[in-house]
Amino acid sequence: MEASSENTEQGGRPVLVRRHLPPPPGLREALKAGLRRSCACSLQGAWAQMQALFPAICWLRGYQPREALAGDIMSGLVIGIILVPQAIAYSLLAGLQPIYSLYTSFFANLIYFLMGTSRHVSVGIFSLLCLMVGQVVDRELLLAGFDPSQDGPGPGANRSSLNDSATVPALGLQDCGQDCYAIRVATALTLVAGLYQVLMGILGLGFVSAFLSQPLLDGFAMGASVTILTSQLRHLLGVRVPRHRGPGLVVSTWLSLLRGAGQANLCDVLTSAVCLAVLLAAKELSDRFQHRLRVPLPAELLVIVVATLVSHLGQFHERFGSSVAGNIPTGFVAPRVPDLGLMWRVALDAASLALVGSAFSISLAEMFARSHGYAVRANQELLAVGCCNVLPAFFHCFATSAALAKSLVKTATGCRTQLSSVVSAAVVLLVLLVLAPLFRDLQRSVLACVIVVSLRGALRKVRDVPRLWRLSPADALVWVATAATCVLISTEAGLLAGVLLSLLSLAGRTRRPRTALLARAGGSSFYGDPAEFEGLAPEPGVQVFRFTGPLYYANKDFFLQSLYSLTGLDVGYAVARRKERGPGVGAGEGDPVGGRDLGSGSGTASLVPAVTHFHAVVIDCAPLLFLDVAGLATLQELHRDYGALGISLLLACCNPSVTDMLRRGGFLGEDPGDEAEDGQLFPSVHCAVQAARARHQELAAANSIL
Repeated sequence: MEASSENTEQGGRPVLVRRHLPPPPGLREALKAGLRRSCACSLQGAWAQMQALFPAICWLRGYQPREALAGDIMSGLVIGIILVPQAIAYSLLAGLQPIYSLYTSFFANLIYFLMGTSRHVSVGIFSLLCLMVGQVVDRELLLAGFDPSQDGPGPGANRSSLNDSATVPALGLQDCGQDCYAIRVATALTLVAGLYQVLMGILGLGFVSAFLSQPLLDGFAMGASVTILTSQLRHLLGVRVPRHRGPGLVVSTWLSLLRGAGQANLCDVLTSAVCLAVLLAAKELSDRFQHRLRVPLPAELLVIVVATLVSHLGQFHERFGSSVAGNIPTGFVAPRVPDLGLMWRVALDAASLALVGSAFSISLAEMFARSHGYAVRANQELLAVGCCNVLPAFFHCFATSAALAKSLVKTATGCRTQLSSVVSAAVVLLVLLVLAPLFRDLQRSVLACVIVVSLRGALRKVRDVPRLWRLSPADALVWVATAATCVLISTEAGLLAGVLLSLLSLAGRTRRPRTALLARAGGSSFYGDPAEFEGLAPEPGVQVFRFTGPLYYANKDFFLQSLYSLTGLDVGYAVARRKERGPGVGAGEGDPVGGRDLGSGSGTASLVPAVTHFHAVVIDCAPLLFLDVAGLATLQELHRDYGALGISLLLACCNPSVTDMLRRGGFLGEDPGDEAEDGQLFPSVHCAVQAARARHQELAAANSIL
């Protein structure tokens, strides 16, 4: 870039000299340059790409065991201990067997260790995603003729009976029972969701998750938590009710529970009451004394171990008919390619799953990065979470994402790097290879208690609504509408409603932004809103208009209405009336503008209008973020109409994108720094006002000579 050869000083004072920027490259040249960079191959470039794809290569070389190893091992052990009971419990939400949750936790920790950019996020099973997976699994099981409401004791039974034998040859399920088909649906859904996330990361669409605002995510978490709580009530009570799906799931489930409350299993009810009391008390104690506890209390693990022993010794399943987890096999199942036909069936469901998982993962990664002073890459996070879904889908795993509760525990227990994820994976591996069969007699009501207690944080967010309403009613409306839609209709509909309302809220705020006529503070160069500051005086003969928003197709009419109302002159109407009466009529002669009569003109054409009380309009473009074609046409129309009345239209403080749009649209000269642009654009409001006054004095002098 070269600066113009104009002097940088004028009259002893420095002046701004606009740079002559090179013209932007055309589309063909830009595509050629991008393709050339992408296809350039070298050993150094390949190594850089490998380091970008696997950040662990970089930070492992600088790992400091003396400072970080103890904290990583401690946090990894704690997270692993928490993961085991949660993995077994969350399998109820997904409608799958506990062994698949353990597989998911194992592979997700290892893959994110290699590919994640956050040092503190814990990636694994997440209750909201488990709920969304479970709803798709239930739907496909019903379509296949299975009954998802039948909770078998475990995979040993395989629940292979079909309600309609005609569906067997159609779906190819001759050798596949209900549990087998459920995991096939879950893996197909997970693979498609992971592919979506990987594709978003490759295309650099990490910013898309930013459109899911925090009120939207909080409302979605609240609504989904109510749905999760409702789905677990049948396990808490030991009641066998049909698993409803579709709109009104929560209401239908509550009605079924009320009708079947008399059939509750007394053993499950008592077990649920005791476990809930113990878990809630332990959580409250942990929250109250968290500053004194080096390691959080493993309440879930202790409750599950004790409950398993009591259930086994008391033979609750045989004596009281209490539903238990059943046989959990050890080791790994041979990998399997997800079913292509099922992938097509769940492609639409996978889109919402991918979007929710990406939004939570990226927002948590950025939150922990800000609080600990490092940076994360949103697109790499998409790749990492996507690969945590794509690769494990071949090993009988289902959807994963970052989870807030486990990430907070990870940070509180001294985590420094993602090496703690390897320790957590080792703990899960120990359970997979040795300890899994020991949980055979664990009651499902105990697992439901673990799930319900984990919802405390999300359910407590309802207390934030009054404060959110005071801060922003629009955001509070998004929160309430998202949560209500999730509860009354479905989680997918709640997410869609939240996104639409957020976009409408954003459009509404730019549709009618704040407008004002600015006034000057004494003899200074400061111009402000008289409604905000005292002691400001309007500049005689010059109207300074501020529009605090972008100017585009949706608000161009409001822009004109505000300008006409504040200045007291509908310039379009005045020009039209002048054309009707002939060129000899003064500007706005006899026309009521802005609710008042501006008076009569002299009846002769003049360079300076005799009727209007101002000779120039300055638009403060500092808040004008962007300008589209409709906004450009609006400014061109204003410039033409004001010019017809002898009123100057000047622009101040335009940002480069607005200036470029004005130049390309013909509002200014074709080249930067030409005479038309210098007389139209000004670096500050004060410079524009001074130029308008000087121009008016010259025209007045010319009028007097004429």
